[in-house]
Amino acid sequence: MPADLKSKVETLRWRDGRLEMIDQRVLPSELRYLPYDSAAGVAEGIRSMVVRGAPAIGCAAAYGVALEALRLQQAAALEFSAELEAGFAVLAASRPTAVNLFWALDRMRRAWQNCSGSTPARTASMLLAEAHTICAADIETNRRMGQQGAALIKDGARVLTHCNAGALATAGYGTALGVIRAAIEAGKKVSVFADETRPFLQGARLTAWELAQDDIPVTLIADNAAGFLMSRGEIDCVVVGADRVAANGDVANKIGTYSVAVLAQRHSIPFYVAAPLSTIDATIASGADIPIEERSADEVRGYGAMRWAPEQVAVRNPVFDVTPAELVTGLITERAVVMAPDAGKIRKLLSAD
Repeated sequence: MPADLKSKVETLRWRDGRLEMIDQRVLPSELRYLPYDSAAGVAEGIRSMVVRGAPAIGCAAAYGVALEALRLQQAAALEFSAELEAGFAVLAASRPTAVNLFWALDRMRRAWQNCSGSTPARTASMLLAEAHTICAADIETNRRMGQQGAALIKDGARVLTHCNAGALATAGYGTALGVIRAAIEAGKKVSVFADETRPFLQGARLTAWELAQDDIPVTLIADNAAGFLMSRGEIDCVVVGADRVAANGDVANKIGTYSVAVLAQRHSIPFYVAAPLSTIDATIASGADIPIEERSADEVRGYGAMRWAPEQVAVRNPVFDVTPAELVTGLITERAVVMAPDAGKIRKLLSAD
């Protein structure tokens, strides 16, 4: 096994003055990149699920700010400021749950403030450099997180994951899948069970495809098969990502994560969450305060052009759920692994030098 197991997946890339992102809505049947040249365009890409996964959304938003600045670089200073402010607003409104979006926008705003007195063209150049830095730092953060978590994965482990927390959900390498990649880099034999992750099928369409691209053994299962496999002793641990972690360690992640955590506790299986420090929201006391996005009913009634439910049937489509901290065996970050996370341990983690 190579010392550095690089993913073949490049979720976001900068080409010829534009941001290009894999259209994750059409995977695995088609691999295509869509180009973006404005904040509004990137916001729509985030909203419509061209790009998803908290770290990737944050990186995309940073580039959205930079693109808007580049679009306005010939404008007068007052117009530049007003239009760029509008760009921040449209990006902030794109999706409510993933805190990395707001983390990245805050960082881009600080970079903008540091450009005080600069021309619009100079400001645009500096904001683009900051977006590049955020993207590169995300990959490095994921690698450090993977190294922290790899020790938790035993040789021969059969790991269950839910949704997609791999290269496709980040700038590269992945959070939950980064832990798996790092364990394989360390010479361990690891295989993955991927929940299909209804209703948008991120596990079936994205995780299974991504791991197959990287020659990592993966078996796809229906969401409601996880408990059966646990009861048969076929799963050794669970590793998932997160879209927001509250100050007390509660975790918001893709809908169905809470169910997996309950099943893992019932069967005494470790349940790990891999999330960068940027995903921890110290302003949110508990998971009860995390905003939960609800999406279109059509995502539950069918997929694409196929429909399997009556058009008139009422639908609830929450996209995320909250797993209480007491169900989390360990929170894996780039700084450390926090076992049995709680408010005190999270506070100590965030305050560490």
